[in-house]
Amino acid sequence: MNSAEWVTTSVPYLAPRAKGQRDAWSAETSAQGRRGSQRILQAGEVPAPDEIAEALGVERGEPVVVRRRIMYLDDQPCELTDTYYPLALARGTRLAGTAKIPGGAVTLLAELGHVGVRAREDVSARLPTDEEAATLESERSRPVLQLLRLTLDADDRPIQADRMIMPAPLQRLRYDMRIG
Repeated sequence: MNSAEWVTTSVPYLAPRAKGQRDAWSAETSAQGRRGSQRILQAGEVPAPDEIAEALGVERGEPVVVRRRIMYLDDQPCELTDTYYPLALARGTRLAGTAKIPGGAVTLLAELGHVGVRAREDVSARLPTDEEAATLESERSRPVLQLLRLTLDADDRPIQADRMIMPAPLQRLRYDMRIG
């Protein structure tokens, strides 16, 4: 693995953090001797894009709350992350604002009584849009990975849908599963 490549696992991003703990991204990058940061581009109500409406079980174009972020690794953009929440769950909460959330959004969701117990991830590869390539400081011909993650509560209700766009050559996703 070269120094520009990043290996990550999804599990730390699904569990609420203990009081006083940093968000999962900052903690994971720090543990590997790197610096992780993020910039929130937008937060608030938007019409649900098709794949998000389907994931959250809402009508296409129905309002949902989104938090749009650029993730940085050692001050270089490495991921575009849009996180969507059902309106009834997120309206009027810090999820709908641009301020950083202590411990991260998953921790706030747990404080609000919404704990994820199951997640489904779909990963695909494609070429980036012009805007994605520009924001990631990459070439339009350089493939990206798109990871769509749906988090469900104990009653199988969707509580969060994430769409992450990452330059493919810089990423390695790790899934470590115990069977049985």
